[in-house]
Amino acid sequence: MASTCERCRREIREVRVIRVFPRRTRATPTDPLSYVGPPDLFAEADEVHISVTFSWDLPAAERLAREWKHVAPVKLGGPATGMPGGPFEPGQYLRDGYTITSRGCPNRCWYCGVWRREGQEVRPLPIRDGWNVLDDNLLACPEEHIRAVFAMLKRQTERAQFTGGMEAARLEPWHVDALRELRPKQIFFAYDTPDDLEPLREAGRMLLAAGFTTASHSLRAYVLIGYPGDCLDAAENRLLQASDAGFLPMAMLYRDASGRRDPVWARFQRAWARPAMVYRRTP
Repeated sequence: MASTCERCRREIREVRVIRVFPRRTRATPTDPLSYVGPPDLFAEADEVHISVTFSWDLPAAERLAREWKHVAPVKLGGPATGMPGGPFEPGQYLRDGYTITSRGCPNRCWYCGVWRREGQEVRPLPIRDGWNVLDDNLLACPEEHIRAVFAMLKRQTERAQFTGGMEAARLEPWHVDALRELRPKQIFFAYDTPDDLEPLREAGRMLLAAGFTTASHSLRAYVLIGYPGDCLDAAENRLLQASDAGFLPMAMLYRDASGRRDPVWARFQRAWARPAMVYRRTP
């Protein structure tokens, strides 16, 4: 994998592109050509790319576009704009270590924009090095691609992570065998709708039988909460069901395009989002 400095030198020799982000997250690049917020006095570029992940950050991104247009021509893109993703370039819009090896998802989940933006046909991409896989639905890819991704992960200096999530209903025995050999740091599954529960339970049975343990906290589950019609008791029950299935649950608070969060739901979500706090709340 090319280092951040090597990538910066390559961009300087060719076209100097500054990437701008409305907010900093764990996945935000940290190289000198990556900015969070407005330009400083030293910002120089041939192009400025503003990348927006969340729809509620679009107003901030539009403000940044006005501020950065004095530095260089601005392009606004990212998932929040509805723009489909292209080939993945490590370190460009995600920090080094993150990788995306496919785009698209065959499911049509009402709360998810992936199938609307990327389409329902999964598109395998050239596999680039990284250890944290963020694919939309890796297990919907052809077997040959999945095995190639696992082979790439074995070469990495860091233990693999699947924070993009895996679909429990697509987990097969050979996936489990490959994951056992890989010994990932963490694998996230999802419990978003009632019909996710039985596949999650079956995935837990398969993974635990293969040697994964609940004590390692490597088996995780995103649990969607706070969507229209949800209540705190029902949400807590789903989180406990995920725990009973063998997964350390992580509450994911539903947010509409405005990004507004009810304070009560926000407090509840925080209590179920940090592993140490969740561990104390589960049996």
